[in-house]
Amino acid sequence: MTDPCDPGTDVGLYVHWPYCARICPYCDFNVVRDRGRSEEQAGLVEAILADLRAQRILTGPRRLASIFFGGGTPSLMAPEAVARVVAAAHDLFPPIGEIEITLEANPTDAEAGRFAALADAGINRLSMGVQALDDPALRFLGRDHSAAEALRAVDLARRAFDRLSIDLIYARPDQTPGDWAAELTTALALGFEHVSPYQLTIEPSTAFGRAFARGTLTPPDEDRAASLYETTQAVLSAAGFDAYEVSNHARGPTARSSHNLHVWRGGDYLGLGPGAHGRLTLDGVRTATVAHRRIADYVVGVSAGTPWPDRDAQSPADAAEERFLLALRTTEGAPVGLLSALDLSPARAPMADLIADGFLMLQDDRLIATARGRPVLDGVLKALLT
Repeated sequence: MTDPCDPGTDVGLYVHWPYCARICPYCDFNVVRDRGRSEEQAGLVEAILADLRAQRILTGPRRLASIFFGGGTPSLMAPEAVARVVAAAHDLFPPIGEIEITLEANPTDAEAGRFAALADAGINRLSMGVQALDDPALRFLGRDHSAAEALRAVDLARRAFDRLSIDLIYARPDQTPGDWAAELTTALALGFEHVSPYQLTIEPSTAFGRAFARGTLTPPDEDRAASLYETTQAVLSAAGFDAYEVSNHARGPTARSSHNLHVWRGGDYLGLGPGAHGRLTLDGVRTATVAHRRIADYVVGVSAGTPWPDRDAQSPADAAEERFLLALRTTEGAPVGLLSALDLSPARAPMADLIADGFLMLQDDRLIATARGRPVLDGVLKALLT
């Protein structure tokens, strides 16, 4: 019988569109301002298509598992360009049947006007970066939409897409569990099948990181953050959502992101676009790719046949560790076959202690983080791998 957690030789496709109308103060992704770059964007589309063709030669025949347009703000991408990438991917990596094709979008009125065209271009799942549902919180997060705009955009999205996901950010300064529960309840009433609630992380290189260093931004303390996490789990569970990954909740198995699951299960995926990461099995060796971050460098690199500064052939231990780190974030857990490459065993410390203390469990030849272990997963992984 085929293991449903085995990604096989299928290949996913991640497309990074780096342009944003505004750079959010919490964002440390590879992004640039969108204005006045139409000629550059046209060149980037051609480079992405050329990169896709070159990687098909590199990988040989594969089936297409999924496509994910991320960023940046890929809903700013011309629908015609999206359609070209989708069509080329299907031609080069013919899938069996319909596959999930996700695009990230912000709920501004300008982007919502493109939703029907993006659906016509082949997008069948929209991931909406709403982030918050009240205006003061949106202003704090540096968003360029209001709560009213978000609600209008959701209404338009429902008409264009059967599958909708919402991103929300919690653990904002002064946010209470009661406020967060009410906000989540409002979001659920909008009809999303998938919710990705992310705890606000302060990265040093961001505007929020600099404010934190100056002492002008104070995030919730550890106890408040833990309480907000528990509120997330309780509200979403009561509404019928399963937390199939630490920061991803779905209303049943069919609502889960098949692209993300493919990556978390250790499947191969192509990274296209500036700074995009990929993982490919080439001649039996797991290989990590990271494209040039600067747009101009990426375009020149693709033209020269070198879209990546270098390719990293991972050792078996490094490949096993990466897959282990990703898999343990999911409720599927990690296959026990990975443990020997990491010199880990459920029969001895530290794994035996973590199992005995209720942070991990063994089930059906898989190691799974328990409900007790998932909130402190970073600490569990540190104990296992250091």
